Amino acid sequence: MAGGAVTRFAPSPTGLLHLGHAYAALVAQREAGPGQFLLRIEDIDRERCKAEFETAIYDDLQWLGLDWQQPVMRQSDRMAAYQDALTQLSPLTYPCRCRRGDIRAALSAPQEGALPAGPDGLIYPGTCRHRPMSDVGEEDVIRLDVARAFEALGTHRLAFRDREILLGEDHVLTRDQFLDGIGDVILSRRGMGTSYHLAVVVDDAAQGITLVTRGKDLFDSTWIHVLLQKLLGLPTPLYHHHRLIRDDAGKRLAKRDDARAIRHYREDGASPQDIRQLLGL
Repeated sequence: MAGGAVTRFAPSPTGLLHLGHAYAALVAQREAGPGQFLLRIEDIDRERCKAEFETAIYDDLQWLGLDWQQPVMRQSDRMAAYQDALTQLSPLTYPCRCRRGDIRAALSAPQEGALPAGPDGLIYPGTCRHRPMSDVGEEDVIRLDVARAFEALGTHRLAFRDREILLGEDHVLTRDQFLDGIGDVILSRRGMGTSYHLAVVVDDAAQGITLVTRGKDLFDSTWIHVLLQKLLGLPTPLYHHHRLIRDDAGKRLAKRDDARAIRHYREDGASPQDIRQLLGL
C-alpha cells in the first residue's frame, strides 16, 4: 500500500499474551509499512479484564520490539461513543431476553442434526424480534434485526476486499447468506453496554484504521463489521486475514494455553528474534 497503512493490534487483558498474539501484533506492524501501527486495549468485559494483564501486554510488546502512538485507546473509556452508535442503530434493533438454553431449545425443536452456528455461537431464531425497543429491560441484550438492516441499506449484498485470501477481488455475501450463517447479532450485551462487534467498528473508524489485520478465524465476523460500517456511515477498511498459530496437534492457541505465553519464553531465555523465527517471521 503506497505510503503505508494505519493498522492496529487490539488485545483483551484477560490473560497473558501467547505466540498467536505475538504473530498478530508483528503482522500488524509489518503490514503498516511506513504508515502507523496503533495499539488498542479491548477491555469492555469488566469481569474478566485485569490491570495486571494490561501491564503485561505493554511489557511483552515492548520486549518484542514494538512501539506505538500514545495515548493507547482503551475501550472502557469510550462507552459514550458506543452508546451514540447504538442510538443511531436503534430503529433497527430489538431487545432480547433469550438465554443460550432458550436458543438451543428453539433451534432443536423443528430439526434434527447439528444446530446452526455462526461466529457468535448458535444462530438466533428471532424469538424476540417482535419486541419494541421501548420494552428493553436490564436483563435484555440488544440485537440487530439483520433483515431490516439490509432493507434500510437498500441492498441484498455486502462486499469487502481482502489482500490475503483473494488478492484484488471482493468477497461477497448476500442478505440470505448472512441470515442463514450469522443471524441477528448482539450489539449490546448484558452488563457491558456494547459488544465486541459494535465497539471494534466504532473504534477502527475513530482511529482511522485503513487495514485491519486479523486471523482467519475472524473472517465471518468481518461480515458483521462491514454491515455495521455501512449502517453507521463509516468507511470500510481493507482486510488481511492471516494464518493462525497452532499447537503440535493443529489446534488454534488460546489464552488458556499458558505454557505458550510469551512471558514463559522470556523466562526460559528466549530472545525476540527467537520468537520471530519460531513464528516464521
